[in-house]
Amino acid sequence: MVIGLLGGSFDPAHAGHAHITREALKRFGLDRVWWLVSPGNPLKPRGPAPLAERMAQARAVMRHPRVVISDLEARMGTRLTADTLQGLQARYPGVRFVWLMGADNLAQFHRWDRWQWIMTHVPVGVLARPGAGVRGRTSRAAQSFAGARVPEALAETLDG
Repeated sequence: MVIGLLGGSFDPAHAGHAHITREALKRFGLDRVWWLVSPGNPLKPRGPAPLAERMAQARAVMRHPRVVISDLEARMGTRLTADTLQGLQARYPGVRFVWLMGADNLAQFHRWDRWQWIMTHVPVGVLARPGAGVRGRTSRAAQSFAGARVPEALAETLDG
C-alpha cells in the first residue's frame, strides 16, 4: 500500500488542494491520499480556525473514494511533520508513505524542523502550483537533494 500524505492547516481547504491531490493520485501511483489537517502550523504567527470547522470544509472540498480527511496529528499529539511521519511509520510498518507538497512549500521547506530527515526517510512528491515553480526548484531543499530527484515517469516504480 502506498499512501500520499498532504499535510497542512487547510485554513481554508480549497480547490487547489483538491487539484494537487488528484494529480498526485494520478502521477505517483498512490493507492490513497490522507489529508492531515493539522492542529496548528508552528511556522504561522496566528492559529488556524477551529479544527472541526477545517475538517468539515476539507470534506466538502475533497470528495474522492481514495482520499481520507484526517485529524490524525491531533489524535497522535504531533505538530511537526517529522514526528508525524515517525509515528506513522511505526504504526504502519507495511505501508509506504509519500509526503506531498506544493512547490510553494518546497521553497521554504528548509525552515521545517528536521527537514533533511524527512527528505531522507520518506519520498517527497512535489507538485507545481501556479507561480511557485521557480522558487521551488531553486530552493535550498531542492538544491540539497537535486541528486535524488527522479523523473515523474519513474515515481510510481520506486521502492521506499
